[in-house]
Amino acid sequence: MKGQNIGYVRVSSTVQNTERQLADIALDRVFTDKVSGKDVNRPELSNCLNHLRQGDTLHVHSIDRLARNLKDLQTLIEQLTGQGVSVKFYKENLTFEAAAASPMQTLMLQMLGAFAEFERTLIKERQREGIQAAKAQGRKLGAPAKMSTEQAAEIKARIEAGEEKSAVAKAYGISRPTLYKLLAA
Repeated sequence: MKGQNIGYVRVSSTVQNTERQLADIALDRVFTDKVSGKDVNRPELSNCLNHLRQGDTLHVHSIDRLARNLKDLQTLIEQLTGQGVSVKFYKENLTFEAAAASPMQTLMLQMLGAFAEFERTLIKERQREGIQAAKAQGRKLGAPAKMSTEQAAEIKARIEAGEEKSAVAKAYGISRPTLYKLLAA
């Protein structure tokens, strides 16, 4: 039974580019997530998994695009091959099929999955160290304030004077949720 060729593409943020992943592969459908791979709770991965049927092949650029920890990776591969779905990783040149499970491929999957998990752990550790160093230097973390204290006072005065919130938000170039946060502060 010949199935569909389905692609799964993932980058960690909305500003990253997905074009290099699976660019030269003929696919019937592509599911793209622009979120962290820290776990499998990703909207397009869920849609992809629900879409896949027996005989389909899931094409993924590299193992770390599908999962960043070994347990999730193994669970996904076992689940998919158990349903008769083949999984092909291009960077690692590995293909997993239900009928053709090879001990060498399983070993490679486990080793590469462990490296992906290790890399994710190192990223988190460096991030935590960077945050601690910034705090120790007294630097303020997070996005800069959208409004100065003077602007915030003007906004509050205009709202108290009866101006419509949407008009005030528009005048200052902020969203209504930002306006409500400012008023609550």
